[in-house]
Amino acid sequence: MSEEQESPEQRSWHHLEPEDVLKTLETPEEGLAEDEVERRREVHGSNRLPSPRTRGPLRRFLAQFHNLLIYVLMGAALVTALLGHWVDTGVILAVVLLNSIIGFVQEGKAEKALDAIRDMLSPHASVRRAGHRSTVPAEELVPGDLVLIEPGDKVPADLRLIKVKGLQVQEAVLTGESVAVDKGVDPVESEAELGDRLSMAFSGTLVTAGQATGVVVETGARTQIGRISGMLSEVQTLTTPLIKAMNTFARWLTLAIVMLAAMVFSFGLLVRDYSAVEMFMAAVALAVAAIPEGLPAILTVTLAIGVQLMASRNAIIRRLPAVETLGSVSIICSDKTGTLTRNEMTVRSLALAGGFYEVTGVGYDPHGAFERDGAEVDPDDDAALGEVIRAMVLCNDSSLYKRDDQWVVEGDPMEGALLTAGMKAGLNMEQLNKHWPRTDVVPFESEHRFMATLNHDHDGNGMIYVKGAPEQILEMCSRVSGEESLDKDHWLAKVDELANRGERILAVARRKSDNGQREIKFDELGSEFEFLGLFGLIDPPREEAITSVAECQQAGIRVKMITGDHAGTAQAIARQLGLAHADEVLTGRDIDSMDDEALREAVPRVDVFARAAPEHKLRLVRALQWHGYVVAMTGDGVNDAPALKQADVGVAMGRNGTETAKEASEMVLADDNFASIAHAVREGRRVYDNLKKAITFLLPINGGESGSIIAAIMLGMALPITPLQVLWVNMVSSVGLAMALAFEPAEKDVMSRPPRKPGEPILSLFLVWRILFVSVLFLAGIFGMYLWSIQAGYSIDAARTHAVNTLVIMEVFYLLSVRSLKVRSLTLKGLIGTRAVAIAILVVVTLQMIFTYAPFMQFFFDSTAVGLYAWGIMLGVGVVLFIILELEKAVRSRIAQSRS
Repeated sequence: MSEEQESPEQRSWHHLEPEDVLKTLETPEEGLAEDEVERRREVHGSNRLPSPRTRGPLRRFLAQFHNLLIYVLMGAALVTALLGHWVDTGVILAVVLLNSIIGFVQEGKAEKALDAIRDMLSPHASVRRAGHRSTVPAEELVPGDLVLIEPGDKVPADLRLIKVKGLQVQEAVLTGESVAVDKGVDPVESEAELGDRLSMAFSGTLVTAGQATGVVVETGARTQIGRISGMLSEVQTLTTPLIKAMNTFARWLTLAIVMLAAMVFSFGLLVRDYSAVEMFMAAVALAVAAIPEGLPAILTVTLAIGVQLMASRNAIIRRLPAVETLGSVSIICSDKTGTLTRNEMTVRSLALAGGFYEVTGVGYDPHGAFERDGAEVDPDDDAALGEVIRAMVLCNDSSLYKRDDQWVVEGDPMEGALLTAGMKAGLNMEQLNKHWPRTDVVPFESEHRFMATLNHDHDGNGMIYVKGAPEQILEMCSRVSGEESLDKDHWLAKVDELANRGERILAVARRKSDNGQREIKFDELGSEFEFLGLFGLIDPPREEAITSVAECQQAGIRVKMITGDHAGTAQAIARQLGLAHADEVLTGRDIDSMDDEALREAVPRVDVFARAAPEHKLRLVRALQWHGYVVAMTGDGVNDAPALKQADVGVAMGRNGTETAKEASEMVLADDNFASIAHAVREGRRVYDNLKKAITFLLPINGGESGSIIAAIMLGMALPITPLQVLWVNMVSSVGLAMALAFEPAEKDVMSRPPRKPGEPILSLFLVWRILFVSVLFLAGIFGMYLWSIQAGYSIDAARTHAVNTLVIMEVFYLLSVRSLKVRSLTLKGLIGTRAVAIAILVVVTLQMIFTYAPFMQFFFDSTAVGLYAWGIMLGVGVVLFIILELEKAVRSRIAQSRS
């Protein structure tokens, strides 16, 4: 090979004549010699994909400590250790370690998408080298090798076909098309889309019929599947909206805590004459009180519960943060085949000389009927209809049968759809084939674009049936069934009419055979056939997908179809699905002609994208994300993997999806049903609502604790709660009660409000007000109880025990209120709560009794026993808190009504 041939720039091999390809690659007719193979392998390397870089478990674990709030806690642990307060140090470090372990587990298993792609490559290849055919490891192939492929083979490298006999290749993993593609040797235009490069066979695709010889033109990372692998490795995993919001929240909270601790330290040291050691411990107490240590655990548990609920609805989450991200999705980019559609070809219409027929029912399930002008037609009473259906069933090489309550096609999907139509017509396949046994066949080949069979009945009457491409069948016909002449232009117009409906068209014809004829000679088929009619087939949309698309659009979520199929088919399906903007279609060629700016301008208004290659899907997702949309991308093929990884939420199909697509995604649909996405979005919104409730629950508690410590320092008093007691409350009662909020059911308006904006802060102005207001109430309750206890003659340990128990009682009453931030909780349902609320309250009350009365806890936390009178006062504080919060809701409700 010359230097020019060794250039890394990929050629338009599909555009060159076969002899020009062989000449360019310097491939002799007998194949490459072994020494030439070795020389080329040194230049091009092995035919395998590069291994990805992975992050080991130690690095993943250490990454969990990279958090501002964790840094503050570790700083607090360092200060307490320097001061010799080892118990405080141990408890704080235990909290840090617990959060890090939770985060490590939460991250899940490492990314395996590139491994899954490598597993798709063929392990062996049949080659011709130096005039001999042999089988070699596929990774030893080099550009210029002659490779032979046959049914069942995985194509081992990108091949330019030079000899073809009836070759069909299933390319769904690359293009998303559900029907095998007929291949040939003729060049196609250089700008042809991937799915239209009919002179090529691509690495990783599956040969379903025929045989071929091809010359290797690209190997390893330069194959089409290798380019996808490269795109996948370059895609950066995005941070979810929740993580972004939590990071922003953590930065501001950390800054506020550090500044507040510094101010309090300075005030106590300079104004109140506390010692430096006392103020260090006070600053530590303030930091521990202000930091919501339980928030990471609450976040993880809430997401995990969402995962479990989604799994019960066939949506399997692979990465926890994706649960919440679903709740903020504003765009769903969906592959068509097998996602929005059933991936089961269906006969939708028949055009005969006597009229036009519609066929009901979808998929391979043979339940349905034939209708004409809206009225059901019995094929037994319509001779023309019965004959054309019989012809399609007899001229057929596939089989249809039921397995595990599912109708399964063995063979070509389009032929399976024809058999389904035959069963809808009441035909008994076994009896029909016995009555009209086949005596010869001309198999379908891409060169002649039809299939022919010779069948005889028991009386010896023979009939030749042909089916195939309408243009080819019409050329073989001289008349139409029931008529004397054939108007080809009329029937070609019918073909265009069906094609504009997004249907794939097959034509069928017949001719009586000569007496005694037992064989079909291809050259003698002639042109005296009788045209029977046209069949229109389509991969129909799922009925539940139509409903789900409508539900998503009602929730403010745009659904966009990105498919490798033809524009007409994509547009027809989009209209049936009810997509908002189905009239405009952009093809892969259109996308190629646009720069990034033009594409960004086009993507918001277009909902249908056809003939899309992997790089097109990736560009589309990035263009949508540039606008600030939160994008979910669904898909099932290798061609979808880069876009799945780029999207904010990648959604792979569990049944028909490739392992590559699953490993590149955050969510897998166990039932391959688009409807499950709508359920997942609903669950994601519920999860986010509950997270906000948890944050709104936790922060006022931390605010009240911090406020009471600041108030004590300002007044020159002992701390009302020690750092260890604060950690007990934050990690036990606060977390235990907040956990119950993870089980709260969805709000009534969860799917009628628009998606929240990605940059929307977790704390809205309303929540900020609510947190400040409740923090003041907690401060009053904690510090007020502490002051009352001191003035009543209780010891400092008893006063602190009263303050801690008052704090926990207020938490219980606040939990009952915060379950609904807008609707009043002073109802039977509001007070009883969910089962989770009841269990959480029971557990926390039990633990608080142990904290108060168990000797070992009294030793560890300096707590003391509490009498009934004090319990009564503390319970009264909780009731007062609940009443104030309910009055505040009522006032806000009246203000809102007066403004509306």
